[in-house]
Amino acid sequence: MKQIVLKQYQEIVDQSAKKVAGLSVPVEGWVRTMRNALGISGAQLGRRLGVSRSQIAQTEHNELSGAVTLKTLQKMAEGMNCRVVYAFVPETSAHAIVENRAGEKAEQLVSRADIHMALESQSLDRASREYEVERLKRELLDKMPSDLWDDV
Repeated sequence: MKQIVLKQYQEIVDQSAKKVAGLSVPVEGWVRTMRNALGISGAQLGRRLGVSRSQIAQTEHNELSGAVTLKTLQKMAEGMNCRVVYAFVPETSAHAIVENRAGEKAEQLVSRADIHMALESQSLDRASREYEVERLKRELLDKMPSDLWDDV
């Protein structure tokens, strides 16, 4: 059941990512770009929202520096008859991120065990090590332990 739920979440994320593929923040930011697209000045938007023109300019600056809040963006959007949509967009896919992490974790676990085995002159050869990493990776993906994202 846990695997089914995980796959459903991964599909939600991956489908959303496909919808916004290629979308990026305009050079001037969304607030100023939308304002310009509507032909509304900072002063006019300020009056619609009951704030000063300088607060609009400050919000536009904060958006570009990453210091704007979602609440403020929502307020700006509403003042222009828009809505804010945000998402986490994986660089690859949610499944690929989990699979890569399982590989990293498997490598950590095998390396840790290999250190102890080397002390007893029983370290794995390259092929055995690769096999063990892949086997452990598949096991981690199958069981999805709660400590998958913890380092060894």
